[in-house]
Amino acid sequence: MDFTALQQVMRRLALEAGCAIMEIYNGPDFEVKTKSDSSPVTAADEAADAIISDGLQAAFPDVALITEEQADSHSLKGTEFFIVDPLDGTKEFVHRRGDFTVNIAYVVDGTPIRGIVYAPAKHRLFYTDAQGQSREETGPFELEKIGTCQNISVAVPNPDGLRVVASKSHRDPATDAYIAKYPVSDLKSAGSSLKFCLIATGEADLYPRAGRTMEWDTAAGHAVLNGAGGGVVRLDDLTPMTYGKHGYENPYFIAFAKGITLQKP
Repeated sequence: MDFTALQQVMRRLALEAGCAIMEIYNGPDFEVKTKSDSSPVTAADEAADAIISDGLQAAFPDVALITEEQADSHSLKGTEFFIVDPLDGTKEFVHRRGDFTVNIAYVVDGTPIRGIVYAPAKHRLFYTDAQGQSREETGPFELEKIGTCQNISVAVPNPDGLRVVASKSHRDPATDAYIAKYPVSDLKSAGSSLKFCLIATGEADLYPRAGRTMEWDTAAGHAVLNGAGGGVVRLDDLTPMTYGKHGYENPYFIAFAKGITLQKP
């Protein structure tokens, strides 16, 4: 893989998808349909998916593509693949709360080694560069020209009080019970894959998830967190979370800054 080309293509496609999403987000009321798994989908999901899918397949035709919005792709298998959630946080989008993201990841041998997370309503863009270091770009988000960037890294956690981030729309008693195992100085809610990025930038320390997620929900954020010195493990046995699993469904997991003594449930 040409990682310089990959960085450029993923960045451009994420920005293009974000632009299409924001046109619908800022427009009149939009239709919300329900998929077979009872999750919502909008024209923004579909428009972003078309932009990203067409762009990745044109640039990297030999790499398999798994995307949330194309059910036929969910049966594909391989040791190398792209995995895409064109609009993570559709509920946040529908309620115009802003915490939604565009997510593209490149997975090799079960590990998301490159990824990009773009939150267009928040004007935040996170990605791994050609060397695998995670960065946040702060604008002006031109398609062909990278703006001001800074390398990001996880914070050194304070063992006397961790900063925990949890799901805004999918909080549950099991997650709360797990959080209670730690000394907590701050507990905030955030939507979509932004939770991984808040740890990657040092704004939070721990994100436990005791609820259903799919690999396209987490892979890009996982890659960004890895590139910032953090990690993601299974909640049940604290082993690294891998990708390419049957059905692309995740186990419960913990995303964290290094230096935390993780607790089992």
